[in-house]
Amino acid sequence: MQPVITVGLDGSPESLAAARWAADEAERRRLTLRLLHAWPLLAPEPPRVASEVDQNYWAKRLVHTAQAELQARHPGLSVIGNLVPEDAQEALIKAAAESEMLVLGSRGLEAVESYFMGDVSLPVVARAGRPVVLVRAEPADEARTSAPGGPVVVALKLHAPSDELLDFAFHSAAARGVPLLAVHGRSLPLHAHTPWGADHAVTEEMTKDAHKELSKTLRPWHEKYPQVEVDDSIRLASPAKAVVQAAQGAGLLVVGRRAHRHGRGHHLGPIAQAALHHGRCPVAVVPHD
Repeated sequence: MQPVITVGLDGSPESLAAARWAADEAERRRLTLRLLHAWPLLAPEPPRVASEVDQNYWAKRLVHTAQAELQARHPGLSVIGNLVPEDAQEALIKAAAESEMLVLGSRGLEAVESYFMGDVSLPVVARAGRPVVLVRAEPADEARTSAPGGPVVVALKLHAPSDELLDFAFHSAAARGVPLLAVHGRSLPLHAHTPWGADHAVTEEMTKDAHKELSKTLRPWHEKYPQVEVDDSIRLASPAKAVVQAAQGAGLLVVGRRAHRHGRGHHLGPIAQAALHHGRCPVAVVPHD
């Protein structure tokens, strides 16, 4: 199968925003865009039938309308539609395995909803074997998604596997022609707290050590992608808080999650959870060993 970016389409404003973002990304990466609509009640496809008796008419119209809009925006882009008579969650997880990335729409989460991602998105993000990008629909979405936007921000843990994460982040920055910002958050130990604030000697030493480790981690990737301008940010705060703060103004936030090789776990770490719940830009969740 040819390399594709797949977007889950259900007709919501969020999924249409995701489709527009995915089309931009597919054009940058010179990939085919696949629009996938999954619904277990889709009827078997008859040879020829009038639209007024076609049980799949509205599903076809949904995909065809989006396909026509995206093709008009990107005349040179290959866009294909795919109707799948399956449960949406299972269909999207299968599609992710066949794609360079899977793109889904994400609701803007209010404070009261901050720990609820919906029945489909969160399990798919947690189980997919390939990167999943969540895109929000917001005012002026069309204008924003038509441009590369701000830098790519990647959240890094030190002394942890990061090859898949960094490859995706650097490739994304190179495709956009934007800088990459690597962020590492580190909470202060108890002994660094004093009645008048943080102990300067401790914070200086922690920052110096973290910069050294981060530079070592980034060096081979900077050599592989010399066209990408790279900066790093060490923040003495909880890693989740540091990443959300650093992602303000970003064009894409990239975070990792440990891949589940066994079972059907739906667990995401605190950094990925914070990014998905509170990040304002598109968020890519990249599984790694």
